[in-house]
Amino acid sequence: MTEDEILALPYRPCVGLMVINPAGHIFAGKRLDNPGNAWQMPQGGVEKDEDPRDAALRELEEETGISAGSVDILAETKDWIPYDLPHHLVRKLWKGRYRGQKQRWFLLKFTGSDSEININTEIPEFSHWCWMPPEDLLSNIVPFKRDTYERVIREFREMFA
Repeated sequence: MTEDEILALPYRPCVGLMVINPAGHIFAGKRLDNPGNAWQMPQGGVEKDEDPRDAALRELEEETGISAGSVDILAETKDWIPYDLPHHLVRKLWKGRYRGQKQRWFLLKFTGSDSEININTEIPEFSHWCWMPPEDLLSNIVPFKRDTYERVIREFREMFA
């Protein structure tokens, strides 16, 4: 695909989940499909006609095993936040239909126990998980998502710091 063809593609609608524990640390999962040090917060696509809030709670359980009853939704981003994939990944992901994702982010306070967290889900995405301080998460995220994560942390910081 040429650069112009990639730039003409739409963004995939998606939700992102910043799950914080009582210490103000953020849930991070190490991606199964990346041999490097690629950590991220849970995220996933919004189904056709699905409310983003419902998608957020569905994705949370699908990726982490955390049920909706173990979180309080504290906030959501004011706007959709887009990011572009590196061009070499566009053809590999989502059958080349999207240039990246536009995400509605939710801040969730985890009220459950760590024993509830189960990343060995039906379709696992993470090989490991941990609670990370925001600055550690930013230094371990894949580079093309760093600006998005900085923006999300900045927007939510007052509510979890």
